[in-house]
Order: sequence, then structure tokens, then C-alpha cells
Amino acid sequence: MDLKNFNLAPLYKLDQEWALLTAGTKEKFNTMTISWGGFGTIWNKPVVTVYVRPNRYTYEFMENNEYFTISFYDEEYKKDLGILGTKSGKDMDKIALTKLTPNFLSKGISFKEAELTIICKKIYFQDLDINNINNQSIVQSELDRFYKEEPMHRMYIGEVIEIIDRR
Repeated sequence: MDLKNFNLAPLYKLDQEWALLTAGTKEKFNTMTISWGGFGTIWNKPVVTVYVRPNRYTYEFMENNEYFTISFYDEEYKKDLGILGTKSGKDMDKIALTKLTPNFLSKGISFKEAELTIICKKIYFQDLDINNINNQSIVQSELDRFYKEEPMHRMYIGEVIEIIDRR
């Protein structure tokens, strides 16, 4: 699909419908449900920004692979995305618990049931720093909710290199 003609309501798609973040190889990969992220432009490139905690199994796949995908699904797969967001691929074949079928692309992995897949090349990453959070915008109770017992997220920026749109 031509990137110039691509339309998406990103706040709704991520926050309300969720997506799958997938990284790895045909031989070994992992996917996780995400609702945090963003779409934009940096260095004159269309990009996707995603966040992964270092204690998530997907983190090692994001670290060790050049490409990742963000994929979106019809409402009928919401339960499957719930499973993929609460089970660890480190402990089990969580994909087997869903109706999803891996789709091995030339640069990344998605699922055949995806309505929309965005293939990204990782171009930047950085750990979030709690000292850089504007406490006037984020209250302590929210910080405690996200980070009191969990590590800070790592932010990844991926250049959008291809969009597969079946909507």
C-alpha cells in the first residue's frame, strides 16, 4: 500500500481495539498485545513508536531483530488478543490457544487474520527514565500503578516500510 494514502485513527485503533506487536524469526518469535504506542514522523520517515518492558518475553525479540510488525484485527479476535496479552510465550505456545495463524513475511511476522499489518524497521530505542516524567501531567498514583512493581518501558521507534491493508 502507498504510505501517502494510508489513513488510520491511531488513538482509537491502539487504545480501544488493541494490536499485536510481533518480532522474531520463522524459527522463533513472540507476540504481545499492545494498547500504547504512536504514529508519526521523525527524520522525514513515517514511524511507529511502541513500548515494551524488559521483563516481557517479547523484549528479547525486539532487542535481537531488525524488524517488527504491528497488526490489527476485527472485533471477533478481541478474546484472542486478550489471551496473547496475558499469557507468556516463554512458558507455553500461547498462539495455540487462539484462532490466529502465523503469517511469515519477508521482513517480519504477522497473522493471516490481520486486517492491517504495519511492517517496521527498528531505527531507534531508548529506556524511559522516571526522572524525565513531568509530574504535573502524570500524578504519583499513576506512576505507582505502572512502575511501583514493574520496570520502566523501553521505547522503540520503527520506520514504516510496508503496510498490508485488508480492510
